[in-house]
Amino acid sequence: MIHNLPLKSLVYKGWTIEGYSRAAVQSYWRVPELRIGFDLGAQPWDFMGTGIWFVSHMHLDHCASLPVYVARRRMMKMDPPVIYLPEHAVDPMHQVLRLFSRMDRSRMPCELIAAKPGDEIELTREHVVGVVETKHTVPSLGFIVWERRRKLKAEFQNLPGDKIRDIRLSGVDVSEERRAPLLAYLGDSTPDGLDNNPAMYDAEVLIAEMTFVSPGHRKDKIHKFGHMHLDDYVERRDRFKNEVLIAAHASTRYHERQVREFVARAFPDLMGGRLHLWL
Repeated sequence: MIHNLPLKSLVYKGWTIEGYSRAAVQSYWRVPELRIGFDLGAQPWDFMGTGIWFVSHMHLDHCASLPVYVARRRMMKMDPPVIYLPEHAVDPMHQVLRLFSRMDRSRMPCELIAAKPGDEIELTREHVVGVVETKHTVPSLGFIVWERRRKLKAEFQNLPGDKIRDIRLSGVDVSEERRAPLLAYLGDSTPDGLDNNPAMYDAEVLIAEMTFVSPGHRKDKIHKFGHMHLDDYVERRDRFKNEVLIAAHASTRYHERQVREFVARAFPDLMGGRLHLWL
């Protein structure tokens, strides 16, 4: 296996979350069991087998490797990938791929699909991806993977099985869909991306950005440029119900040691061990 990019991995309840993110450098994540990935700022070689991707926004550290990924899939005779992009970016990205095709003298087969807030993309019978709006300096999206189950409606739960069967055979729907947020991906965003999408606070796993951590960096300026500060987490500490909270996308202004020191002052127990710094 070719290991040509930094990569971290965490396993939670049988789901593998792997990837890496550094502000202005590269961001890429995937959950292989769901066969999906988030952002294509770079492309680890072993991510190539993942065929469905969701791109949060079109800054290069989140999308620059899209042509590389498409070309590798073609070279390895894999099916064309399906890539969901902010809707304003679909036509320009088609143009980019056509230009690369001219220079590379090869095809760039893929399916680029416009995504907008409110959309739902069905992955499996049990999982659907919801698209939400986040707040950055360019149009940006977040994604929530919902687990859905069919459950017996409350009014039928105390009935015997044969009675439920008869009601179902009469044409009455005795079950209803219930959803729970399994995984949320924020991308780059101010705190509004979380506050306006409260399901992100409830997702079992949340992948979020913590670009700035130093007390000397002004939050108003940070928010103006579409990012979050450690203090934003402190102010919302009671809202995070996530069992796993991955904080990534640290600014290159910081050394890894500095980030850990500042975060340890704010969260000495790392939110009871739930907070994971992806550095």
